[in-house]
Amino acid sequence: MNTDPNLIEVFCANNQQKKYYPIGTDLLDIYNDIKPDVKYKVIVAKVNNVTKDLKFKLFKPKKIEFISNDQPAGMRAYVRSLSFIFCNAVNKLYPNVTVRIEHPIAKGYYCKLLNNKLPIDQTMVNNIKKEMQRIIDADIQFNMTNVTTDEAIDIFTKQGAPDTATLLKSKGFLYTKIYELDGRYEWFLAPLAPSTGYINLFDLKVYHDGIYMQIPDRVKPTQLETFVPQDKLFSTFSEHTEWNDIMGFSGNVGEMNNVVTNKEYASGMIKIAESLQEKKIINIADEITKRGKIKMVLIAGPSSSGKTTFSKRLSVELAVNGYLPVALSMDDYFHPRTLTPRDENGDFDFESIYSVDLDLFNKDMNTLLEGGEIDLPHYNFEKGEREYFGKKLKLSSKSILIIEGIHALNPMLTSKVPAENMFRIYISALTTISFDNHNWIPTRDNRLLRRIIRDYNYRGYSAEETISRWDKVMEGEEKWIFPYQENADMVFNSALIFEICVLKKFAEPILSVVPESSPEYHEVHRLLNFLKYFSIVPEVEIPLNSLLREFLGGGTFKY
Repeated sequence: MNTDPNLIEVFCANNQQKKYYPIGTDLLDIYNDIKPDVKYKVIVAKVNNVTKDLKFKLFKPKKIEFISNDQPAGMRAYVRSLSFIFCNAVNKLYPNVTVRIEHPIAKGYYCKLLNNKLPIDQTMVNNIKKEMQRIIDADIQFNMTNVTTDEAIDIFTKQGAPDTATLLKSKGFLYTKIYELDGRYEWFLAPLAPSTGYINLFDLKVYHDGIYMQIPDRVKPTQLETFVPQDKLFSTFSEHTEWNDIMGFSGNVGEMNNVVTNKEYASGMIKIAESLQEKKIINIADEITKRGKIKMVLIAGPSSSGKTTFSKRLSVELAVNGYLPVALSMDDYFHPRTLTPRDENGDFDFESIYSVDLDLFNKDMNTLLEGGEIDLPHYNFEKGEREYFGKKLKLSSKSILIIEGIHALNPMLTSKVPAENMFRIYISALTTISFDNHNWIPTRDNRLLRRIIRDYNYRGYSAEETISRWDKVMEGEEKWIFPYQENADMVFNSALIFEICVLKKFAEPILSVVPESSPEYHEVHRLLNFLKYFSIVPEVEIPLNSLLREFLGGGTFKY
């Protein structure tokens, strides 16, 4: 037991080692002393399950874990640091240009240069890359400082960043952490790397009318993520940016908070956003009708994208167009448990397309399309078997199948079904609101909040349980959903510009009960810190047929 009052106990989770250090020792010194066996370069650390930068000093006993950029917290810190370097480089070369890091795309980030009067071509991109590399090679420190929020607002106003100033002004916190790099300031929600020298891998490309920022592979960060163009997804993001323009909205949280304080204006924005989404569903139904031969609509999307409510609303619009929609569950075509594939840990892999009886599915679909009748299966999840109860299905001339599931866009699912009879839809919550011009809001965070609320209210799961399964869910999405999203005939964005302001009221109480000792507290703390920058919109304003009702409850559809 330590009896020296000048020493504190530090437990390192990486190697289960306990050591004592002088009060005020920073994490980087501890890392250099302990030298834990970490595969990739450490960039931040968890201190009592909260992410801290490596310059963070310890004054009390702590549990620490060093994080490299093959872990989500490490990669987020890497990307924030890279973004700061990118913004600094553009500002240095083109001082009158405003950078907006708009949204993730193709496993990287799409950046716009506002007020730019020069062509965005390879010459410009090469100039920016060269300046970024100069900043990286100089190994300049990222300096974090705590200032009064009034001081921070003044700094960002003078620097020409009214978006950040508006965000900070809208919440009224007394103090704000800001970061400095080579005389320029930025606000970030979480820590950066210690210095620019940590950012050793990136690339830039001309993409549409902006710049694509390529980042390291999230699993093997010594190589870049593979760039695969996602033009349909990009087009959907662009469409929602236009929707923001229709509402007279820049797409930043500070402005949203100001809107929320005006109840009449907020109510109007909700009505416009919901109407624009409704119009998109009508357009999809009209496109299906126009094609004439469509007898099967396949709907795929990641977890908590709103597939079920979207399917119901699309069915309504198809009925308006004279169809008789018939919902079919892909789950009923699961293989018997004895034939279900297993993952690398030996557990049943229900996310795999090989968990579906592809031959039976294709046989039944072709029978229906040819005017025949099938016996409808029902999958008994308790027994792990398909069962038949004499329920038949035969399509009329006006019938149209509505099938939703994670594999709906995978060509293997419908390999023997005529392409002219199918219409494929990809749906996800493609978040189009940002904190400010340099801090986007991840689509996955939007979906995770939806799922936490739904799981708690309707499935009896705590936030801890939902978060503990989230990494596995995302692994399945990366393998079985995202590679096929560009196969869609149409992409639908289920995110609503104001929705996090609505989700906040429901999510915060669920998250707040998770104890600091929980392995999931790290993610809980991050989400709570994220939510505190949003003002609340009461759910009473949300229409009963809104996609949000799938997660909030109180809607007109039954699930």
